[in-house]
Amino acid sequence: MDLQQIITYLSAFLIGAVLGLIGGGGSILTVPLLVYFLGYNPVIATAYSLFVVGSSSLVGVIQKHQKGLVDFKTGLAFCFPSFLAVYISRRFLVPAIPETLFTIGDFSLTKGMAIMVFFAIIMFLAAFSMIKSKKKQQISTSTQPYYKTFIQGVIIGIITGLIGAGGGFLYVPALVLWAGLDMKKAVGTSLIIVAINSLIGFYGDVQVLDIEWTFLLTFSFITIIGILVGGYFSKFISSKKLKKSFGWFVLAMSIYIVLKELVF
Repeated sequence: MDLQQIITYLSAFLIGAVLGLIGGGGSILTVPLLVYFLGYNPVIATAYSLFVVGSSSLVGVIQKHQKGLVDFKTGLAFCFPSFLAVYISRRFLVPAIPETLFTIGDFSLTKGMAIMVFFAIIMFLAAFSMIKSKKKQQISTSTQPYYKTFIQGVIIGIITGLIGAGGGFLYVPALVLWAGLDMKKAVGTSLIIVAINSLIGFYGDVQVLDIEWTFLLTFSFITIIGILVGGYFSKFISSKKLKKSFGWFVLAMSIYIVLKELVF
């Protein structure tokens, strides 16, 4: 095993550990790692990220369910429109994006650049949600009409499909504000949506991409080990402080990606 493989699998463990420690966010580093360190193109990287996110979220569902923090009925209600949107995005929308979107003088915005810049914007929003102080959110006393849930699920599903991240930081506030779940149950319930969406989105990729299964399964397995280890140590570490620190790191990464793609 060469140095690059050691660093890659160590990174997979650290991504899982962050997920286990703070309950989310770690997987958002999978795409930059695959693109900038391993040299995968953004389409392949987002596909692999979907599998890593989906498999690790399944482990999270089991952990949260054992603690009674998963509302399967609400999760599946959000999941239906989302997984349709994720699958359509990965199977049809992403392949249909032209390799060059436009050219101005010597500058050309390619498909890969556009995906990474959009990814950086989502990273920025995720970082902001981790950094800012949480105010007590008002929980809805009534369930919203399903058509609103359907529209919200489609929008988040398209974003998930395009960037290959789970979208948990979008689902959690949606479940709190619109479905009336408390924060802890919203986090657990969001994992069902993330797991199903990500794996179905990846299935759309399998039909159009060549997958390096040995690498992907090894990377995902090590990430899951990291989740279990991080989950154990989360009892002894302040997840609130860790989440804010990690948020600043994600913010810096989002700025780096924009500069890397559009300036350097």
